[in-house]
Amino acid sequence: MHRKHVQWIELSAEALKHNISQFRSLLGKERRLLAMVKANAYGHGMIPIANAAVNSGSDWLGIHSVDEGITLRENGFKCPLLSVGYIPLHRLQQAVENDIRITVYNNETIEKLGDICRSLHKKAYLHIKAETGTYRQGLNESEIIPFIENIERHEGLVIEGISSHFSNIEDTTDHSYAQYQLKRFKKIVDRIENHGISIPFKHMACSAAVILFPETYFNMARVGIGLYGLWPSNEVYVSSLLRNRHEFSLKPVLSWKARIAQVKHIPKGEFIGYGCTYKTTRRTVLAVIPVGYYDGYSRGLSNVSYVLIKGSRAPVRGRVAMNFIAVDITDIPGVKVEDRVTLLGGEGGDSISADKLAALTGTINYEITARINQDIPRVMT
Repeated sequence: MHRKHVQWIELSAEALKHNISQFRSLLGKERRLLAMVKANAYGHGMIPIANAAVNSGSDWLGIHSVDEGITLRENGFKCPLLSVGYIPLHRLQQAVENDIRITVYNNETIEKLGDICRSLHKKAYLHIKAETGTYRQGLNESEIIPFIENIERHEGLVIEGISSHFSNIEDTTDHSYAQYQLKRFKKIVDRIENHGISIPFKHMACSAAVILFPETYFNMARVGIGLYGLWPSNEVYVSSLLRNRHEFSLKPVLSWKARIAQVKHIPKGEFIGYGCTYKTTRRTVLAVIPVGYYDGYSRGLSNVSYVLIKGSRAPVRGRVAMNFIAVDITDIPGVKVEDRVTLLGGEGGDSISADKLAALTGTINYEITARINQDIPRVMT
């Protein structure tokens, strides 16, 4: 299978469907489920994931850029698309033309959109970003009403939603700050509604919030990392158990595979790779694998990680190079050129998780998958 590729990504449609069903079971049928497919679907592959997500019950898709939205439209997606990133002023017309919902917080954006909508005789659907304590994008409570009044001066602009984003809901089992942010969001929503302004969609919940706090659901949730079968953090997993979410489960969607380019026999006392960071202590058999940090296999995995070959662990020896790694197969008999290698995922009763690779490199599982080179073929299974 996939013999023509030297490396490839396998995506499990069954796992993705399972994960969406798990979140849907918490959200219920009446709320919208927005599947975040920005950043090439967290490295998984935007188009195959978006197809599977929509077919599995996602109502909306979340993107970061105009380019992502245009790509989805060109591939036939008709569902609502919400951009959560910044859209430069000179690209707002493309967003409107492609029916991309726009997250807004700058008056400059509103003025430009007003001109565009008058020119195109077309509406733009806006989601206001409320600042509740993350201090990235967003408007403070005192800025919200004047901002809305500015929007209402432009006939083609429609306020469709209001959103905010949690700061540390994934980083701790003490969720007092998340509760503080939720309280601020509710206060902002109340202030808007007390001015007689009705906003159809209110959304603040990410994967962690959906798992832990039903009070964050409102009428739409933005599910990101959990969609891909990855827990937002160990703290979220522990918190879910403390809240008796024992039946909630996630299945990783992505596996990363490659093929062996060469088998080499190395004498004792030889150095392997750049920098001479590993010296053999015995006669060693190496497998050279055409994967490196250009592909997203972190240089931080040098001499600390392993891959799976024939269901056994083969340690990485020497530095991860731009396009190659070397692994020790001395204790794995019968390995030959073009045998399959599992870099991420399960094989033969063992597995390598994104969380494991993240722990080895001092990062998070998000970064492990998001940095996988988008040119590597993605195959839905």
